[in-house]
Amino acid sequence: MEEILAKTIPVFLNQSKDFFRKPQNLILLIFGVVLSVTTIAPIVTILLDTVTVHPGTIDAMHGPDGFTVFNWKDIFTGSLAIRNFWNPLTNTLLLAIFSCIGAILIGGIFAYLITRTNIKCKKYLNIVFIFPYIMPQWTLALTWMNLFKSTAVTGGSNGILADLFGVTMPAWWAEGLFPSIVVLSLHYAAFAYILIGGIFKNMDSNLEEAALILNTSKSKIFRKVTLPLLRPAILSTILLVFGSAMGSYPVPHYLKLTTLSTKYIDLKVVRTGQASIIGVVMMLFGILILITNRLSMKSRKNYTTITGKSGQVSKVNVGKIGQYLIPAILIIFTLFTGIYPVISFAFETFLPNPGDYSFFRTGNFANLTLKWWTHHSAEDVGMYGQFGILYNRAFWMSFRGTMIVAVSCAFLAGTIGLLIGYSVSKHRRNKFANYVNDIAFLPYLLPSLAVGIAFFIFGSMMGIYDTFLLLIIVGTIKYIPFSSRSSLNSMLQISNEIEESALIQDTPWHKRMTRIIIPIQKTAILSGYLLPFITCVRELTLFMLLCSQSKISTTMLDYYDEMGLYAFSSAINLILIIFILAVNFGLNKLTKAGIDTGVGGQ
Repeated sequence: MEEILAKTIPVFLNQSKDFFRKPQNLILLIFGVVLSVTTIAPIVTILLDTVTVHPGTIDAMHGPDGFTVFNWKDIFTGSLAIRNFWNPLTNTLLLAIFSCIGAILIGGIFAYLITRTNIKCKKYLNIVFIFPYIMPQWTLALTWMNLFKSTAVTGGSNGILADLFGVTMPAWWAEGLFPSIVVLSLHYAAFAYILIGGIFKNMDSNLEEAALILNTSKSKIFRKVTLPLLRPAILSTILLVFGSAMGSYPVPHYLKLTTLSTKYIDLKVVRTGQASIIGVVMMLFGILILITNRLSMKSRKNYTTITGKSGQVSKVNVGKIGQYLIPAILIIFTLFTGIYPVISFAFETFLPNPGDYSFFRTGNFANLTLKWWTHHSAEDVGMYGQFGILYNRAFWMSFRGTMIVAVSCAFLAGTIGLLIGYSVSKHRRNKFANYVNDIAFLPYLLPSLAVGIAFFIFGSMMGIYDTFLLLIIVGTIKYIPFSSRSSLNSMLQISNEIEESALIQDTPWHKRMTRIIIPIQKTAILSGYLLPFITCVRELTLFMLLCSQSKISTTMLDYYDEMGLYAFSSAINLILIIFILAVNFGLNKLTKAGIDTGVGGQ
């Protein structure tokens, strides 16, 4: 026995030494453990919370301290089950499904016109079309409210149409399911535009022309040739939009649609356990999306359109009139979706009172005010003791907090995602590598509010609620997929021979990364840092449960809305929009990295 051990231990030690000598193995092991804990532990915590008796809530009236299944029974079959769960679930599913359809139609049509036709102004349209996605999610929702709300239908102050023209829109148009679908469709159309546009750009037109030679009708060519080739991009869009729309809070909140996310906020104080069940249900949909994604990748169908042989991407001639008429229509469309919201928020900050558009009727500049920007005393009763934005220390402290969280999350998520992408690319068929890849991607597919709920409970138990540490941990875990997928795709393009040649020269791993790997794919890697930063700056749903309202800019904006200080919230929104657009534009110019590159807007 001792002889066997004496022989086995050295072999094991040598194998372990060889295993850990490769940096990619050590990286996978470390992040496999860390991400498993940080992803699975909060999920387990929220599951336990659904059966825990919460003192002072309704479940405490139906059992002693400890555990109970009352919450599960009551939310699914209780007297308030329809109002508290089934109706919100129905609205959530309708919102997610129709947002997918709307995003695919809008983004797909736009992508086709940009990549496959000879219309003018492609570069401008390519940039402006993605503005609704770059801007905070609630931007278009607030713009919709400012346009169509009215005292008679929605209550509160009149919007622009009601105040200036006396036009009162019906309730179904002004708020509820329909405007929520429109807003989320426009917001997420960028997903479809980028994914479908990439396929359109590289699709060999010989495929369609061959069918046309056989006298196949254009409608049949679209159904039998074009649409099947777009299937992977359409499926990817559905997976991304469905999960994101399910967890959306700001849009249904501002447009007064009851969904699972808004119902959670309503229930979290009195029915805490049932609110946690809502979080679990949203997580289950996210896991279902991950399974669907995995099954779609195992399909035996092939969608290869780039073979190495000569091909061509011909442009559809829309005629001399169409060359200018179609872009004119698209420019008007993007004017309302990308440019008008910025102008609208800017103008709202100069109104003396919400809904007071008398300036347009009189042309008198006395009907405008700078107080929301420059007021610096506590005497104005209408401002609730608040200073103007330029002098408002609370806002600038919250903006500082946003920068701390955004920079930290971008650095950590970008670096971790880069390392995971590199390591997985070295072990493409390894089951553990695929597990690490999946566990890193899972938080993105989970609705943001569900992730926030899990970490709210987890953070409260760990004593780190309302700290930058908790926000950075959550943001990093949520945004790692941006970097890991971008890095993985770029690393798969690099031949192993490049790194092996440096390895033969005994070049250390850190030098191989910094002098060979990263410079080759710097654009894709920088995008893995840029996307978490931009997303974190405009994030509300993920962070709203994890900190006080004065901690970061987006929760501060929500606070001013609750206070009725809409000019302040519009000013914060305007500052965030301009900041995000400036960062995206600056990095595009410096590094050519950005979400609008590579589609065809030349």
